[in-house]
Amino acid sequence: MSQSCVSVSGQSSPVTRECDCLAHRFGNAADHPMRERRYPTDMTDAEWAVARPLLPVPGWLRGRGGQPEAYCHRQMLDAIRYLVDNGVKWRAMPADFPPWDRIYAFFRRWRDHALVQEFHDRLRTKVRTRAGRDAEPTAGVIDSQSVKADAVVGADSRGFDGGKLINGRKRHVVVDTLGLLLGVMVTAADTGDRAAAEVLLRQVADAHHLLALVWADGGYTGSLVEYCLAALALVLTIVKRSDGQKGFVVLPKRWIVERLFAHLMRTRRLVRDFERRTTSAAAMVYWSMILLMTRRLARSHRGRE
Repeated sequence: MSQSCVSVSGQSSPVTRECDCLAHRFGNAADHPMRERRYPTDMTDAEWAVARPLLPVPGWLRGRGGQPEAYCHRQMLDAIRYLVDNGVKWRAMPADFPPWDRIYAFFRRWRDHALVQEFHDRLRTKVRTRAGRDAEPTAGVIDSQSVKADAVVGADSRGFDGGKLINGRKRHVVVDTLGLLLGVMVTAADTGDRAAAEVLLRQVADAHHLLALVWADGGYTGSLVEYCLAALALVLTIVKRSDGQKGFVVLPKRWIVERLFAHLMRTRRLVRDFERRTTSAAAMVYWSMILLMTRRLARSHRGRE
């Protein structure tokens, strides 16, 4: 099936007069009016031109059952981007978007069927190739970030991080040398970095067969180094602070993953963990990175015109 994108114009216009998403072409989205694009998180035409060919094909178009979608994919993406970047509640979505329960159903379907990860990984591949890198990374960086959890987070998935003095959850991530996400896992904050790294690195190694080297901080020392080499064929290199260093020091390679954490904290939905399920929390991380990569690709796309 052709995945080409038909843009209304080269520049972003306030109102989308037509849409070439699959829900419009083959579903029932044409039954609902288009909305005026008014928010900073709304995709520009340049962003949509980049994202449109990379969107996963819905199951109902591949004969897997389900009803044709009734709302425009571009509007759905704009709604989720608005929620992630502004940190609003699902029920507080602006009225010009589709109904909040339909947006949440879209988010849940993409989460449960790994479609958000599929879309994210396609964008990451495109960013890497645009930067002159191979599609598959050979090196990465692993680290974790503890964040406070909202009251909706149950006791079964929250804990207390004694090192950071945070009651909440912990995001374990692996990034490539460009700072792009390779894998994420959300656990209770009292989960040890080494225990979580065994699971996460196994998942990342299975998905990225060329990955051979991973940098980490001193919290990942011990048996994890031997485990990575023996079980995953990964060289885990520990980057430590020297004993004489005082205050903040930029350490080689580790600053790459810290830059990703800084981006996540600029996304208001991720400043605190508001998700009932850890899978939803991980999906929010993917959506935050999707927002970053579509904007980056749109800038490079305009530069090549």
